[in-house]
Amino acid sequence: MSELHTLTLPVFTQLAGVIFEKRMESVMQAARNSGIFVIETISQNTGDSRQYTEIDTEEYADIKEEGDQASRLRVQQGYTKTLTPYRVGKNVAITYEMRTRNKYQDIITRLTSLADLVTNRMDLDLSHRFTFGTATSYTDKNGYSRDISVGDTLALFSTAHTLKGSSTTFRNRLANNPQVSKGALEGMERLIAEETFNHLGEKVTVLFDVIWTGDDPNTMNTVQEYLKSTAAPDFANSGVVNVYKGKYRHIMLSRLATTASGGVDATKRRYFGIASTQFSTAHLSVWEESHLLAPPSSGSNGEDKMTDDWEFGSRGGYGIAIVNGNWIKFSSGDGTA
Repeated sequence: MSELHTLTLPVFTQLAGVIFEKRMESVMQAARNSGIFVIETISQNTGDSRQYTEIDTEEYADIKEEGDQASRLRVQQGYTKTLTPYRVGKNVAITYEMRTRNKYQDIITRLTSLADLVTNRMDLDLSHRFTFGTATSYTDKNGYSRDISVGDTLALFSTAHTLKGSSTTFRNRLANNPQVSKGALEGMERLIAEETFNHLGEKVTVLFDVIWTGDDPNTMNTVQEYLKSTAAPDFANSGVVNVYKGKYRHIMLSRLATTASGGVDATKRRYFGIASTQFSTAHLSVWEESHLLAPPSSGSNGEDKMTDDWEFGSRGGYGIAIVNGNWIKFSSGDGTA
């Protein structure tokens, strides 16, 4: 791509779109690409909300005596969450001097930054469903209150989740919130075995395939030792088999241990959990993928008459909802009871 100067100015707006798209291809989207969220692309003019619900059936057939009718399958509707979208965006100014005085690198820097902003915000909002998962709401970086409760009105991570068709309750937050270790992983797998139900109160067998963490080095490295070591990391004897080798896929959410505004929150550095991507009820509905607004040109509405700046903008629109907590297990890693 040649440098911008007065001779190439007529194709500047074309180059802007190319720069934006190239940058978009390399932007990290850890939460969105994790497989944890069920992603749906929403067509235009199809409404401004989506409702997600659960339907469970019983696990087992009944005895059928000779000549008797077979019993009917019990079907139980679970909880429902309604998702509504919101738009995000940013503008950046490209000055007249940048466009006409060979300030190519300044233009590239501003346009590539613009390409990051919407995707980064989506990733922050997705990650914050886990960051603030012990609460039913939080206030986001722009001061908006976000309802992040699940269908039973409780926090995503709770010790007393309820079921629609049974008095049984279950927990998906590990008791005493240990740091990641063999004992903690076994504790979570016990939650899978003993605290995973359908809405009729029956134990269900669910494949959990992901371990998720933030970017704390000790937590990440410990997980990697368990998933990649040939021998069990806890034992000096190299002949002891590591039963966790390759058992899960590790997802690192770099924006997990952050404040609502995106700053560092070290109190959440040891958060980790296990999730089932197959049975996830975490939904991301995208009304508007990150995109560059129609580029301005000389004399257009995108040119500021007072400064001669050209305004470039990126926009996106999406909504997030999680229906239940059955498919995910969690520990805050801080040792609290």
